[in-house]
Amino acid sequence: MSITFRQEDSNSCESLRKITTTLALKNEEITNFICCQKQSLENLEGNSSRVQEDLETEFSSLHSVLDDIKDSMVTRIKQERASRTYELQSQLSACSKALESSEELLEVANQTLCSSEADDFTQAAKDIKDSVTMAPAFRLSLKAKATDSMSHMMVDFTQEREMLQAIKFLPVPATPEILVSECQVCDNTVMVQWALPEPDSKIDHYDLEYRRTNHEGPPRTREDYPWMVVEGIRETEYTLTGLRFDTHYMTFRVKACNKAVAGEFSELVTLETHAFLFKLDAGSAHQNLKVEDLSVEWDSCGGKVIQDIRKDKNRTNQSPMHSPARTAMNSPKRVPSARVGRDRFTAESYTVLGDTFIDAGQQYWEVRFDKESKAFAVGLALRNLGRFDQLGKSNASWCIHLNNWLQQSLTAKHNNKARTLDCPIPDRIGVYCNYEEGALSFYNARTKTLMHTFRTKFTQPVIPAFSVWNGSFSVQTGLQVPSAVQSSQRKNSGTSSSNTSLT
Repeated sequence: MSITFRQEDSNSCESLRKITTTLALKNEEITNFICCQKQSLENLEGNSSRVQEDLETEFSSLHSVLDDIKDSMVTRIKQERASRTYELQSQLSACSKALESSEELLEVANQTLCSSEADDFTQAAKDIKDSVTMAPAFRLSLKAKATDSMSHMMVDFTQEREMLQAIKFLPVPATPEILVSECQVCDNTVMVQWALPEPDSKIDHYDLEYRRTNHEGPPRTREDYPWMVVEGIRETEYTLTGLRFDTHYMTFRVKACNKAVAGEFSELVTLETHAFLFKLDAGSAHQNLKVEDLSVEWDSCGGKVIQDIRKDKNRTNQSPMHSPARTAMNSPKRVPSARVGRDRFTAESYTVLGDTFIDAGQQYWEVRFDKESKAFAVGLALRNLGRFDQLGKSNASWCIHLNNWLQQSLTAKHNNKARTLDCPIPDRIGVYCNYEEGALSFYNARTKTLMHTFRTKFTQPVIPAFSVWNGSFSVQTGLQVPSAVQSSQRKNSGTSSSNTSLT
């Protein structure tokens, strides 16, 4: 019986603990909600005061505009009245003087008619005639110079009054829609286009946000990359340029904004950003090459440093578990590498490989190199390239090789055969590979001018390969095949140089 009671007590305690935990979590949830509500109340007060101040400012501005218009129009009426008053008064004064002169002449004429002396009458009549001919009354225009009508100054504010009566709070802008069929991804640029459901003259600008991602579906709770924002776009499209596509996709959304408020974001649109991505496999690098991310620099002391480390390790610990091969260098067997189970390059093969094989499709990458390097090479290699093999010296690699040792030369090499290239030496080379077509082309990366093309048949995966002696280089990946390169490939298909012609 006691055991049964203890079990029941234990079950009751466990049940009570669960209830307590549930209550505690619920209380925490309610507490957080209360904090949020209190914060919302504070925000409401502040936001209400702000919009009310904005409203009063806008109405004050509107009243000021109306007052200015009123003053201007009243001034025009006063000016018109003054001008017409002057014209009418001037004409009235002239008429009054002419009338006064005419009345005087009339009185003189009447007196002359009543005169009994013949000689005086004849001369007086002649003088009166001359005076009448020159009288102002006969040279005066009796057409009014100005009218008393002011109808052209009348106003009708019916339409404006209706507009004022239609004043209301700005509506929230409608949600735009990204037009997927109009969007373009090309040459490491993305053009995004969108439209509103209906035209809206109140729209001031648009805000576009984009984010890199490796997931095509809906966004996850935690994404690896943040949203990037482009604000103040005046048109309904925007082009992002100079991008490096280091993820499989880019997600976009856009919202419309008027002077007061922003609308809702559009539905998310995900565009594929296909590009060839790889890193340099430091585990394959010759010990004299210092590899940092996608940059490589010749280090003449690299071999000596490793040899010194080996000597120190040999003196301190001769255990097989602490052999120099295990401790002084990254073991290709333990580090993920494209050359699994193989040692790094050695002797005079100052080579480093990429970490990603090419076994399909069209790929493109670029390499910038120091033109003063004593030697530099870039190309492709098979997985069975020997650790002593220099690029282009066997049938397992193809490359363009720059030599600055005795005299500067640029050659295309494969299977220990070389062809001198008659073209300027660029500071950046673009490498194009079409695996199915067996094409490996090299371009001046700035001008997209074709330098050389190998044509072969790839029977196994190939991998980017680089070599440098007394110099440095850096690789740029995440690039799409440029349109100019694709056009060049179509144009030069079947006419470019072949590896079989190397001598």
